[in-house]
This record gives sequence, structure tokens and C-alpha cells, in this order.
Amino acid sequence: MNLANKNSISLEKIYKAQQNIKGVVQTTPLVFMKNFSDRYQAKIYFKREDLQVVRSYKIRGAYNKIQGLTTTELENGIVCASAGNHAQGVAFACKTLQVHGIIFMPVTTPQQKIGQVKMFGGEFVEIKLVGDSFDDSQKAANEFCKAEKSTFVHPFDDLDVIAGQGTIGIEILNDSKESIDYLFLPVGGGGLASGVGSVFKALSPDTKIIGVEPKGAPSLTTSLEKGENSTLNEIDKFVDGAAVKRMGDITFEFCKEILHSVDLIDEGLICSTILKVYNENALVVEPAGALSIAALENHKEQIKGKTVVCIVSGGNNDITRMEEMKERALFYEGLKHYFIIKFPQRAGALKEFVVDVLGPNDDIAYFEYTKKHNRDKGPAVVGIELKSKENFEPLVTRMKEKGFLGVYLNEKPDLFQYLI
Repeated sequence: MNLANKNSISLEKIYKAQQNIKGVVQTTPLVFMKNFSDRYQAKIYFKREDLQVVRSYKIRGAYNKIQGLTTTELENGIVCASAGNHAQGVAFACKTLQVHGIIFMPVTTPQQKIGQVKMFGGEFVEIKLVGDSFDDSQKAANEFCKAEKSTFVHPFDDLDVIAGQGTIGIEILNDSKESIDYLFLPVGGGGLASGVGSVFKALSPDTKIIGVEPKGAPSLTTSLEKGENSTLNEIDKFVDGAAVKRMGDITFEFCKEILHSVDLIDEGLICSTILKVYNENALVVEPAGALSIAALENHKEQIKGKTVVCIVSGGNNDITRMEEMKERALFYEGLKHYFIIKFPQRAGALKEFVVDVLGPNDDIAYFEYTKKHNRDKGPAVVGIELKSKENFEPLVTRMKEKGFLGVYLNEKPDLFQYLI
């Protein structure tokens, strides 16, 4: 391995990658965010990788890897596995370098990302949808490579890919006019954290580098707890750009030495952050791209008076997911609640519930009820949206007093998914 030491990738390799991608990959801006700075009483900057031509940083590593392959390797074709953003980077690189690529993607990949891959790769790429997760797609891609002797371009566990992602760190330090106290970056497979972290470790060693993972896919956190790179049995694939069952073996070794700490962020807070950034700043960020911003809330006391950089890793958000994101955000904020309500089967029962149980600012957002004549009470599934989370306990108290309360579904996710 061409490493400065076993715990980071060499600056020489990253500077070389910077030259390799020059003219193809954009130098994205480091933007001062006044509203976030005021909110957290700090100097908050966003590194806007969502402004790349493929709307994520993945183009850096993919292009650096592919342009460095031999003629023979290119003739045998390029293969990758990706949940979306790496695929777009590979597709763009294939079209730019005019080489054939086959891209394996999970069946669950948002249609928006599949469409983007087709657009960026054109006639130079072929898409194969295999499996429910990145890991399933990767296995199929590896089997294809062995059979066809094609070249596999890994999304994160590859030194050339890591070096390409590391160029972000060079740009941040070149553009920053002051010392950076905190750097927040998302962690999925670990390529971004390994590359950028290596730069900061060498050139800005006093910066505290915080890795941020989705709570539903804590690959790095679990591996750190076990003391070895480990594979998760199940993950929540919602943060599709950072949800992997197993991070890279190379990147795990780098991350465990480079990162100051690792945060786990609830998917609900990620959704709340996506909506906040859109409403306040008109920025469209994907779930993985919102991770670093969401983590500010966990460190609001430590970062006061400090200079902070959040890497916004991507902006490939599928607009069809916005209703789901809004619902998850409301759950997290304590503003939306689902119940099975026991309605007396008599005239006026619903009116009594609305008048005597609901508060003046409570709103029924979901209602499903079937009258059953052979029972004294019939169940109804009711979703209630509150103006303030403080209104929840009084609402439940009134339900109990009036005899309406059956089951609180928010605390029963297995039952909830079958009813809503």
C-alpha cells in the first residue's frame, strides 16, 4: 500500500489525484451559513459537494480510479456496485473516458438515481438491478468480474478511490481563511472519512474530525465496539448513500485512527434537517448529505465560538420520498402520533372525540374505521398531528378519561407498518 503510514493515505497520493481529476471534477465552494452560525453561535461552513456535476462527491474517487487503469483493464470493461451516487460517478467517468461500464444497483434504489445514472453514462453504461441492498449488489458484481475478467471499481475500499475523495480536504483547507476547529462528515463505507481525514491529520492536526452515521446502519460504531470490522445482520436502508452492512477493511483501519469520535443520528432528525435546510436555505440535500448538518445539534455546546465545516456530501434526493421524510420528521419531533382508538358504536361518538378529546390545535391527519354491529366498541386507527410536542401528554390523558385509548402505535413499529 502506498501509505504515509498504516493509519492514513499519503498526501502525495492525494495531491496526485487532485491533478488527475482537474478539469473534470469541480472545485466546490466552501459556503458560510449565516442562519446556522447564528443558531449555534459559531462560524458554520458547508462544503457543497451537492454542486458537483453528478451532485455528489463520488465522482472524485471514481474518476481518479478509472483514469489510472491500464489499457487492458479498460478494454475488459468497468464494473461497480452502488446504491446510486458512486454509480453516477462511474457512469460519468465511463462516458468521459469512453469505456464500457456495467453498474450493479439494488432493486430498492430510488428511480431518480437510476435515471441519473442512465443520463450520465449514456450508451457507455449498462445497469443491472440485483438484490435489496448494496451488499447484495456488490456480491453479484464481484461474481460477474471473476467470470468476465472485468475491472471492479469499489465505491470506498480502494486507495485510488480514497485518494480522490481526499481532494475535498485539500480544497477545504485552501479555501478556509482560518483554522478549522471541527469537521463533520458522513460515514458509510468510509472512503470520504479516510481520504479527507488523512489530509486533516497531516495538515490540520488540531481539527476534531467527527464521523456521522445513520442510527439504522451503525457499521463503524459497531465495529469500533467489537474491535474489528464487523458485518451488520440488518440495516435501515433509508439513508441509502450511507447505509452499508459492512464498511471497508482498509477504511475501517483508517477511520478508527483518524476520527475523533463517531455520532449516530436518528433517521427522524435527518429528515427534519433535510426539511429545515430546504425551507431556510433552498438547498436540496439527500439523507446522507444531511448527516453532517444534523450532527451539529449533538455538539451545540462544544462548537460555540468555534469554526466548523460540514461536508454536504450529496443532493440526489428523490422528490417522491418527501412525504415519508415529513412523516419521519414529525415522529422525531413528537408532533405526529398514531393510535388505535376504541369508539363506542353509537351516534355522536366521533363528535365527542373531536370536541372533548382533541385540543384546539390538534389535527386529525389519518382516520380509518369500520362499524361492527356485534360489538359495543369498534376500533379506529387515528393519526393526530400536534402543534407542540407538549400537547401529547394532555391528549393521552383525555383519551384515557373518556375511555377512547386503545393502543399507542408509535411505540409498536411492527404493528404500525401493517396498519398504516
